Amino acid sequence: MLDNHQKNIATFIHLSTFSRFIIPFGNFIGPIILWTANKEKSEFIDSHGKQAINFQISIFLYAIILGTLTIPFFIFKIFNGIDFIDFNSFNDFHINIGKPSPLLYIGGGLGVLAVIGFIIELALIVVASLKARDGQLYKYPFTINFLK
Repeated sequence: MLDNHQKNIATFIHLSTFSRFIIPFGNFIGPIILWTANKEKSEFIDSHGKQAINFQISIFLYAIILGTLTIPFFIFKIFNGIDFIDFNSFNDFHINIGKPSPLLYIGGGLGVLAVIGFIIELALIVVASLKARDGQLYKYPFTINFLK
């Protein structure tokens, strides 16, 4: 039987991921501290803690992959018209932003995908918090299970 204390701890494990807006890497630090301090008290808390940490690690991994794909498109577009052999001073330095290239469209599309992913991540954290508050188990979608 779950009591309110266990439900509240599981809920705060999920909500503590929002501490990243205040503390760098707070989305990892908060859930790990709450989970390690309370995982022996309940299987419910242990399950929610593992899910929250696995989801944050998965999101971090996806962000690294998406950033690795996106950044080169912008760099190639910016340095497209620069001749590095004849670069003497800033007198002839200019960046032509005339006609957008397909590289810019691909990079911009990946950037939009990252913003949509961020919004979905926030919504999933809120849903997981509400499920924990109600005493239900929740599995985040697209999560790699690092902690089992």
